[in-house]
Amino acid sequence: MRVVLAEDLFLLRDGLVRMLEAYDFEIVAAVESGPELTRALAEREPDVAVVDVRLPPSFTDEGLQCALAARKARPGLPVLVLSQHVEQLYARELLADGSGGVGYLLKDRVFDAEQFVDAVRRVAAGGTAMDPQVISQLLSRRSRDRPMARLTPREVEVMELVAQGRSNTAIASRLVITERAVAKHTSNIFGKLELPPSDDDNRRVLAVLAYLDRG
Repeated sequence: MRVVLAEDLFLLRDGLVRMLEAYDFEIVAAVESGPELTRALAEREPDVAVVDVRLPPSFTDEGLQCALAARKARPGLPVLVLSQHVEQLYARELLADGSGGVGYLLKDRVFDAEQFVDAVRRVAAGGTAMDPQVISQLLSRRSRDRPMARLTPREVEVMELVAQGRSNTAIASRLVITERAVAKHTSNIFGKLELPPSDDDNRRVLAVLAYLDRG
C-alpha cells in the first residue's frame, strides 16, 4: 500500500515512516511542508495520505487544506489527518463531502502501533477512523438537540463505536454483549435518527457522522 506522509517534526516523521514500513506499507513520499505535500499527492498518487493538520509555512491548517484540495482533484482520495488537539471545525471540513476514506486521529493514538496501523488500513479501504475524543465532542455538541436526546445511554455507547468505524463483532467484544444485540441497537439508532439502516458499515458510519455534523 502506497503512502504519502506529511509531518513537520523530523523525529515523529521518521518514526512514522519506520512504523509503517514495519507493517509493509510503501512510503512513496515523506514531506514536511504544505507545498511539498501538494506536489507529492499530485505526482505520487498514493493509496492513502497521512497528514498533520498544521504544516509550514502557515502552521495553521495547511496540511488539512492541502488534503482537501487533493480530494477535490482526486475524489475519494483516502486521507488520515493527525492533530495535537480536537478541532471540531477540522473534523467537519474533513467529513463535509461524505464520500468516505477519511480519518481524524489525535497524535497520542500514533504511539499505539496496532491501533494506528488499523486506522490507516481502514481509511485506505474507504472507511472511517475517527478519534474517540472527536466523536465524544461531536456527540456532546448534539446531545441537547432532538433526535439525539432520544438515544438511550447504551445506544450512545454503540453509536460512538460505530462512528469510530468498528465492526459489529468489535463492538460486541468491547461492550461485552452479543452481535445480535449490537445489530438491534444499531437498528434502533437509525430509526430514532430517521436515517435508513444499511448492511454497509462504511455507509452507515458516514450517515451517522453526517447527521452529527449537520446544523
